[in-house]
Amino acid sequence: MISRYTLPEMGKIWTEENRFKVMLEVEVAACQAMAALHLIPAKSAVNIRKKASFKLSQIHKYEEVTKHDVTAFLKSIADFVGPDARFIHKGLTSSDVLDTALSLQIREGLDLLIQNTQEFATILKKKAVQYRDTPMIGRSHGVHGEPVTLGLKFLLFYDEFRRNLLRLENARKVISYGKISGAVGTYANIDPRVEDKTLKLLKLKTAPVSTQVLQRDRHAEVLSALAILGGSLEKLATEIRHLQKTETLEVEEPFSEGQTGSSAMPHKRNPVNCERIAGLARVLRGNSHAAVENIALWHERDITHSSVERIILPDSFILAHFMISEMAAVIRGLHVYPENMMDNIWKTRGLIFSQRVLLALIDKGLLREAAYKIVQKNAMRVWKDKNLNLKDLLLDEKEVMAHFSKKEIESLFHLDYHLKHVATIFKRVLK
Repeated sequence: MISRYTLPEMGKIWTEENRFKVMLEVEVAACQAMAALHLIPAKSAVNIRKKASFKLSQIHKYEEVTKHDVTAFLKSIADFVGPDARFIHKGLTSSDVLDTALSLQIREGLDLLIQNTQEFATILKKKAVQYRDTPMIGRSHGVHGEPVTLGLKFLLFYDEFRRNLLRLENARKVISYGKISGAVGTYANIDPRVEDKTLKLLKLKTAPVSTQVLQRDRHAEVLSALAILGGSLEKLATEIRHLQKTETLEVEEPFSEGQTGSSAMPHKRNPVNCERIAGLARVLRGNSHAAVENIALWHERDITHSSVERIILPDSFILAHFMISEMAAVIRGLHVYPENMMDNIWKTRGLIFSQRVLLALIDKGLLREAAYKIVQKNAMRVWKDKNLNLKDLLLDEKEVMAHFSKKEIESLFHLDYHLKHVATIFKRVLK
């Protein structure tokens, strides 16, 4: 199901072909570094850079015998390079190449996700400004609370996705490290200067200390950032799904001409995109858990992390890219129904102004407990009888009218009171 939606730019980063291309880039950079330090002939390094290549089908053929992808990869390179291939991988261990290449792949994937998140935050910001003054009911526990605006909802998500952007940018810093320190990380068979020069060529930083692998807390932090991004997307998707319910219908995800919502019920317009996003967020969280499990390896390394990462890293990046792209399309085409929002505001017949009345009674000198009792008593009557409204009951309440004029009671039921600081919130967030 996902494959027909997967966007090619992220998928391309995680192909097997690209994986070996990046590994080749690491091997060639190491040869350049060794040549610069006069550890291998300069002519050989030039020849390696010129001829180094591989054939994927040949790697597969060699791996059937070697049972080791890196040695099969090196044999394929040697087919292209010739005798100078003896200098390729000199003093390196497989993880030097695998982990450094993986950092490059992850960084490229993060660059794309950072761009996605920046663009998505811009969409949210535009919607926030557009609907800044569109009133709707705010809910707590799913029950009507007090008025808010649709713009405030979008502003909240805009602010949250700015934090997601910071997390992704920080994850990029954390993963932009490599290691060329040899078996168990002691540089026994490779000069530490080779590592520094190689990683500078690749625009990576040198891990201050490593074992045979780059430490997996780095990868776990990346996957955690993706999981949180997915959680924010799920949060937004869940909000839309709730607001799209038939009895609410304040917003609705796009529904194109010819689209069907049900094979049985022709009338259905279901929030399938948001449901898909909410479901996929669970996969990102599960993958994040697996990444944390990868942190604890035996001694200087084992390879329990390797098989896991070959699943969770491509899947998580492709899923996150798909999810944020899908949600961007939903938000761009979102149907908004201000009339329904206004109907819902008045659906509880003034109950949403109960705190305003409570505070006004306290300002008139009543003790809080006494004021609360008066307002709650009348509010409960409105809950039970659909023919009643809170304002009329208060106008008939002697204990209330002893302190208020009719005009004062009327003034307690204005929407403007609740929305008077919306502009202040916007200014604070958008400054």
